[in-house]
Amino acid sequence: MTKQIWLNLPVKDVAKAKEFFWKIGFSFNEQHDTPSSTCMVVGENHFVVMLFKESLFSDFSQNNITDTQLSSEVLISIDAESKEEVDELAKKVKEAGGKIFADPAESQGWMYGFGFADLDGHRWNVLYMDFSKLS
Repeated sequence: MTKQIWLNLPVKDVAKAKEFFWKIGFSFNEQHDTPSSTCMVVGENHFVVMLFKESLFSDFSQNNITDTQLSSEVLISIDAESKEEVDELAKKVKEAGGKIFADPAESQGWMYGFGFADLDGHRWNVLYMDFSKLS
């Protein structure tokens, strides 16, 4: 049925959003860049996150854009390979201007992670999961 799935997110400034995510270690497929959008590629399976200028995004969705300062529409989770990678990404997020809303910490005895908001307030969750400790 489906060949691929990707995520579309509205951003106020495409260039600033791209710079933020580049600084924290994400890559881009610039063949798909336009003045109103950029194509971010995440992980080994090359999951695509399209960042669209808010006006273009609302044209596509035919709906209002959520005020990310007041509510969350989605929590985007990504995995990490180690606790050290979690800590390093948290440091990069701070340096790039993101907001940490949950500091790196253990959770449920088998996960270690943190939460951050990007420049547009979209919330991300980064987790290292040690399945050997899962009970």
